[in-house]
Amino acid sequence: MPPLAARRRVAVVGTGAIVGGSHLPALRAHSDRVELVAAVDVDTDRLDAFRELAGGEIAGYTAMDEMLDAVRPDLVLIGTPPSLHRQQTVDALKAGAWVLCEKPLTLSLAEYDEIAAAEEASGAYAAVVFQHRYGSGAVHARELIARGELGAPRVAHCQTTWYRDAAYYAVPWRGKWATEGGGPTMGHGIHQFDLLLHLLGPWTEIRAMAARLVHDTESEDVSTALVRFENGALATVVNSVLSPDEVSRIRIDCADATVELTHLYGHRNEDWVYTPAPHVDAARADAWRTPASDVPSSHTAQLGALLDAYDNGVRPPTSGREARATLEFAAALYKAAFTGNPVHAGEIGPGDPFYPAMHGDHPHWAPKERA
Repeated sequence: MPPLAARRRVAVVGTGAIVGGSHLPALRAHSDRVELVAAVDVDTDRLDAFRELAGGEIAGYTAMDEMLDAVRPDLVLIGTPPSLHRQQTVDALKAGAWVLCEKPLTLSLAEYDEIAAAEEASGAYAAVVFQHRYGSGAVHARELIARGELGAPRVAHCQTTWYRDAAYYAVPWRGKWATEGGGPTMGHGIHQFDLLLHLLGPWTEIRAMAARLVHDTESEDVSTALVRFENGALATVVNSVLSPDEVSRIRIDCADATVELTHLYGHRNEDWVYTPAPHVDAARADAWRTPASDVPSSHTAQLGALLDAYDNGVRPPTSGREARATLEFAAALYKAAFTGNPVHAGEIGPGDPFYPAMHGDHPHWAPKERA
């Protein structure tokens, strides 16, 4: 039997709700493989509250560079506002640490390519949190589609219709291009269309619209897109924070079956439904059912996959080209929406206004008049 891998020393940067509510349980679930050794937050009250919640004697810092110099962690988990992700990720990579960062990993493709350069220079890797890929239902669906068990994909729908009120956007960094990178396309729907891309593979063309219908923000509060995939499938993508009946949904109609996922913030096996076409016999359809082993989509599942990659010295999932492809989709959606023209895969690069910023050269919407 090979020797057990050493426990990886982990530091968290940003100790808000997402870290305490999602990353901390994931670390506890993998306590045989990781040791939480440090936390960083500029808010000392929040930092102290997190350290108490985490238990044990973890070191606390108000500056990330001090933590990196003193602790030299193996892995850094980043849960800070989006505008801080690029620099914090680059700093961690330069210190030799792997990174698992909340979405979006960066605010633009240009920023992402800076992280790719830092990876190459350091030999460490940076992955973005796309936990919906990791549930057993998603793994099973992807395998069925990839093997052609459901027939050729033809039509797909990807829906993130959530509701956020004015209080949500009172947080200073939300709703601004420079600090959030966009509206629900970047901050909410990105989880679902990342999963759609994971299931269907590369896209070739996108046409889109975006609008700010309600909220007094710089960025959009709704976007829609029509997408053509390399395999010929056509899809609709809707991202909204204006929807009282909140739902996250992906539906893919293949030649022999429809597979549909309906949930809100996370899925289990029971959330995946397979409907066979009339010509499919019952025995074949029964074989599509998601296996009995039920692994919910979660930070816990993703952290396990990242630790497996660390132990094997290979690039982790949702890093590199995979993570960039999802960010490119967001950039292309915005470009298509703001220019009114179709956008093709691979066309956004240096020199394109949508390469350094998701809004390109599109002017901000004028402030809404107060009643």
